[in-house]
Amino acid sequence: MALAEQLTLSVEEYLQGESSATVKHEYFDGEVWAMVGASDAHVSIAGNLFFLLKQALKGTPCRAYISDMKVNVTKANAFFYPDVLVSCERREKDNRLYKQHPLFIAEVLSPSTEAFDRGAKFAAYRQLDSLQHYWLIDSQTQSIDCFERTADQGWLLHGFNQASDRLPLRALDINLDLGAIYEDVLLDFGQ
Repeated sequence: MALAEQLTLSVEEYLQGESSATVKHEYFDGEVWAMVGASDAHVSIAGNLFFLLKQALKGTPCRAYISDMKVNVTKANAFFYPDVLVSCERREKDNRLYKQHPLFIAEVLSPSTEAFDRGAKFAAYRQLDSLQHYWLIDSQTQSIDCFERTADQGWLLHGFNQASDRLPLRALDINLDLGAIYEDVLLDFGQ
């Protein structure tokens, strides 16, 4: 996340401003950051994942969302725009501005966002009781870190880097192919 301009706002001020903003902003405990554009690889990976999830979730109460839907982490006083999220909560359908009960969140990494996505953002996301899966997807190599919440061991990390790997989303009872997530993606290679 590139720091364009940093402001301190209340949640109400943030939501009011975001409703008419021409640029997306994330909000974390009063601080607001402008979001920057994404690379071809970033957009392609997110689009592929969204498409695969949308297809796999047909006929279920779950719904996949792509990068323009905010997630509100009330306990962290934060609003983020994850690259892809899934919510299965009926009560979420009534809130058209943001979701508060995602079961799955994926962030596509770039050099400017990786430290934040792995650190402070993941710490905030872990405060979501509903969240069962958090994926960090590399845009420079075919590599996905899949964090899964377990009842007895907390968050477990499973790393995948082979096109033939099948990535489980146990809470959704589906598996996705790593190769399909990276289909037609021109990796960023150090950009």
